[in-house]
Amino acid sequence: MGISSDVIRGCNDTIILCLLLEEPSYGYEISKKIRSRTKDAYIIKETTLYSAFTRMEKDGYIESFPGVSENGKRRTYYRITDTGRMYYAEKCEEWELTKSVVERFIKEIQE
Repeated sequence: MGISSDVIRGCNDTIILCLLLEEPSYGYEISKKIRSRTKDAYIIKETTLYSAFTRMEKDGYIESFPGVSENGKRRTYYRITDTGRMYYAEKCEEWELTKSVVERFIKEIQE
């Protein structure tokens, strides 16, 4: 069972920024890392990913730059900015609060 895009939509920025904290990267590589780390539980759609890049770059959280991938292909890479680091920290705090609220409504169903 995968994760509903409705459930995870608000976490996409946090996920992408987390990966960019580790190293600059490009869209396809980020998509592969998300899929791998979630063991295929979450597969981000290309349109979702690139919409997030566009929005976060406009907001100053990331910046793009040209680069060449391991296989020699030209790619647009992204890196997190200082503003993006602050936003990431805020999103992590928000997640902790969200998780604590939602967990109050998650119950085991007795069969």
